Amino acid sequence: MTTFDKRQEGFEKKFALDEEQKFKAEARRNKLLGLWAAEQMGIAGDDAAAYAKEVVAADFAEAGDADVLRKVLGDLQAKGKAVTEQQVRVKMDELFATAIAQVKAGE
Repeated sequence: MTTFDKRQEGFEKKFALDEEQKFKAEARRNKLLGLWAAEQMGIAGDDAAAYAKEVVAADFAEAGDADVLRKVLGDLQAKGKAVTEQQVRVKMDELFATAIAQVKAGE
């Protein structure tokens, strides 16, 4: 194996690891967002955990974050919460930073 091959293999492994961490961080963010939204709607305990799982599952409906945003925003508004799309997006960004830190820390 040449030095070039070893370097290429190293880059491929790093890319795969980065993508895996990104996937884990997005799933963690969605769970945290679900728990936050559940709290806003007055849902607690096992019901909050179940709702968070629904939010994580919603991410598999289509590529990107739009499906998660639609679910959480729709559920909050259906419960009469005065929340805007921008507010949910800001919360998603905040929670993504938290999720990245948690994934990197191995939590």
